Amino acid sequence: MATKIKPQLYVAWKTVTYRSVIMALLGIALIFGAVMHEAFPKFTDASVKAAGHFSTGLLEKVAGLAPPLKGPSAAVAQQAHFTALDGTIRVRKGSGNSWINADYNVPLEKGDVVQTGAEGMAKIVFNDGTNYTVKQDSLIVIEENSANDQQQTNVSVAVTTGTVDLTTATYVQGSKSQVIVAGAKASLAPDSSAMVHNNPREDSHEILVKKGSGEIERNGEVVRLSNWEKVSFQNDSKTMQRATEIGPPTPITPGNMMPVFMNAGEKAKEVEFAWTPMGNAAGYRLRISHNPYFSSVLLDRKVESPSVVVTGLPVGAYYWSIQSYDASGKESVESEKNRFTIIVKAKEKIELALDIDPLVQHGHVIEVTGKTEAGARVMVNGKEVPMISDDGTFHYFTPPLPNGENLVTVTAQNAQGGVNTHQEKVVIQ
Repeated sequence: MATKIKPQLYVAWKTVTYRSVIMALLGIALIFGAVMHEAFPKFTDASVKAAGHFSTGLLEKVAGLAPPLKGPSAAVAQQAHFTALDGTIRVRKGSGNSWINADYNVPLEKGDVVQTGAEGMAKIVFNDGTNYTVKQDSLIVIEENSANDQQQTNVSVAVTTGTVDLTTATYVQGSKSQVIVAGAKASLAPDSSAMVHNNPREDSHEILVKKGSGEIERNGEVVRLSNWEKVSFQNDSKTMQRATEIGPPTPITPGNMMPVFMNAGEKAKEVEFAWTPMGNAAGYRLRISHNPYFSSVLLDRKVESPSVVVTGLPVGAYYWSIQSYDASGKESVESEKNRFTIIVKAKEKIELALDIDPLVQHGHVIEVTGKTEAGARVMVNGKEVPMISDDGTFHYFTPPLPNGENLVTVTAQNAQGGVNTHQEKVVIQ
């Protein structure tokens, strides 16, 4: 019996893999590339090289072989702080048009303006450790105050008018500390100090390097200065005049912030003043005042020896400075101003209250607050706290402290001879 075959529908297919598709596309690309190379050889060679560089960089990144790409790190704005205020000090924030009274809690930022009055003085510390002492009748502008993630700092201050003393710290290589005066820009080396004077009315501009070194640039001219060298110029001057100043003596006694005791019943005290002798000095000029600006002088005397005894000084606080002068009468710049206080020695130990709040750390700067007896003086690490409230409370920012363990010493002293000291260790990392 014959077998009946029923008609059936057969469906056939062929498996196509991803690999075959990729190989086909690659073959087409190679053929296209060969044709393009024959037609445009230069263009295709450049394209192949660029593609090779791109693919190599991509593979290195994926494989983790490529070194991290280091572009210029972004600068982060920093804040400066007042560490001493005396007299009338005003601040105009860069974001506003009105003046406010300076305060220890007012941070100073890029674009801010600081102005001192006729008997005003302000000390400012920046994050790089640079300290500025803005003297009376001065105005400065903070042009730049920033740091990057490599701890490189950039501080720039313009002295519009007046006189400023500044000292730089040991900052990271690549950092900048600059002061601008009437178009001249002074870049100071680490651990240097300088005095800047700008008098627009008299068209007198000076930059003096007291210690270390600095580079002054103006109108394409560059002058390098070292210890006790200065440049001066006027607005129309094509070049800067360079000169060497006579260094001042160093005050020895009475030491800065030291008390001078007087016996009970005495009306005045005999005080000996001494300083370091200078080799080329023909004599010295001693000045004593009740205020650090020497706006009123109690004594102005010239002597030939490096010491002198002054009589008739009653109880009170005094400042003194010394200058040397040569045979032609040319005087050196002023020395540092030492402060001392004549007080009556107490027969019995005087108790003096001194309470210190927990110290607050701002980077390398320590904020010290506390309370003592009304009318008492307070010193922090030998530096006097310039302003104490009527109730005895005080607020002070230290200059930048070095890395490692530091000792913060707070000493209070009253007119009766009472002394109280508080010490605390802080670690700066």
